Amino acid sequence: MSWHPQYHSSKFRHVYGKAASKDKCYDCVPITCSVHDNHFCAVNPSFIAVVTECTGGGAFLVIPIKQTGKLDPHYPKVCGHKGNVLDIKWNPFNDFVIASCSEDATVKIWDIPNQLLKRNITTPKKELLGHARRVGLIEWHPTADNILFSSGYDYKIMIWNLDVKDAVLSRPVKILDVHKDVVLSMSFNTDGSLLATACRDRKIRVIDPRAGTVLQEASYKSHKANKVLFLGNMKKLFSTGTSWWNNRQIALWDQNDLSVPLLEEDLDGSSGLLFPVYDSDTHMLYVVGKGDGNIRYYEINPEKPYLNYLMEYRSHLPQKGIGMMPKRGLDVAACEIFRFYKLIPTKSLIEPISMIVPRRSESYQEDIYPLTAAAQPALTAQQWLNGINKGPLLVSLKPGSGAVNSLPQFLDPEPFTKATDMSQQEGGGGRILLEDEQKLREIRGGRKRLNMEEESQKNKQRCFSNGLDIFDRPPPKTESELLHVYFRQQEEICRLRALVNQRDVQIKQLELELRNFRMDTDNY
Repeated sequence: MSWHPQYHSSKFRHVYGKAASKDKCYDCVPITCSVHDNHFCAVNPSFIAVVTECTGGGAFLVIPIKQTGKLDPHYPKVCGHKGNVLDIKWNPFNDFVIASCSEDATVKIWDIPNQLLKRNITTPKKELLGHARRVGLIEWHPTADNILFSSGYDYKIMIWNLDVKDAVLSRPVKILDVHKDVVLSMSFNTDGSLLATACRDRKIRVIDPRAGTVLQEASYKSHKANKVLFLGNMKKLFSTGTSWWNNRQIALWDQNDLSVPLLEEDLDGSSGLLFPVYDSDTHMLYVVGKGDGNIRYYEINPEKPYLNYLMEYRSHLPQKGIGMMPKRGLDVAACEIFRFYKLIPTKSLIEPISMIVPRRSESYQEDIYPLTAAAQPALTAQQWLNGINKGPLLVSLKPGSGAVNSLPQFLDPEPFTKATDMSQQEGGGGRILLEDEQKLREIRGGRKRLNMEEESQKNKQRCFSNGLDIFDRPPPKTESELLHVYFRQQEEICRLRALVNQRDVQIKQLELELRNFRMDTDNY
């Protein structure tokens, strides 16, 4: 098998995995017995969802992320499917919307209430009817709002636009009919303009999803791929699978040339599937073994050697599936750079595993937390369908920076067009700072500033009564007058805070305008 060097210079060289204590785990969870090769778990900063056993159909549990400990055996389920649930995925831009697919050949979209479930949820928000056979995979688009991909055992990948008002959709906006067997894995590049798939016919394909054409196809016979993954903006693919001798194997590919892998390495002789997980912020790659308790992690380099082995987390408890917490849900005070949720069916347990960089300082470590993808979409569904590409909006994980939680988005289709054209001219698909998007919107909506100033003038006038400043009046003599003045002071403090916040926003916008202006002048 592979040999790894003793030393590699990296700030992530000493990353270690730390399992949560028993009181921080989720106990007595009836994890599914399905043999389908999926994660069976989806996590966001608000909830953890896990596929469970259910008689007379398929179901999954949605548990508040802070509700650890033993689960009530009568805890309500989301149980609207007629067949076993095969995959679940949270909407990356709304923590209260989840998609599920099932053996009943349907995909359902569910609204989860912002509270503890008190009864079973049986009615979905939307139902997608298009596949002729069971649906095994679903993926949300990484930058466009309300675009969902589904893959079924009819060998087709369907693209759905969920922005429509209909509760039941039977016609997808696009059908990709380019596979000759079951699709085992789907992965998007950073801006969602390309889709990589691994198929049971042993081939890896890179597809333009809007055109429906295959751009690259790998027919390398000594590597049978089960899972494939885009490695961020590095223009590389990573796949896990098996070799001719049925050893578990990993391979690295150039996305523009899939004839021969850049790297091919046998790991061990186990039979379980390998789930690859890539963190584009730290360029770390995690390989999670199904049926064993190991999590190997590597660092990806753009040049040779492409793959640097760092360490391996080992446990005697085998995992059936795995969930991954988005970066905005991590504990940055503990230098946590990734968190897994490990499904252990033998103990009916979900165990969080934190990947931690050992640091002595308790302050925010900016070098291990670069700007990460925000919980807001960069495009509307229609903009993406019209051919526009845009990288994810970026935010800082520094405490107090804001823009970390997801909220339901109401995007206007027009304002992004010019900015998108500019990004396409500069190479397209680049990442865009969330502050830049806010700046563009504010520049186009100059009337808002005038309205704010008029509103502030009105608020100033409210501070005067009968021509006298309320704060220059004689001191109150009774308790009711004292309370009256107190509440007026509180209102004034709130108003002043709002004004200060408005000034801070305007200062940041001006700084961004100056920076962009300097960049434009430097380009000329």
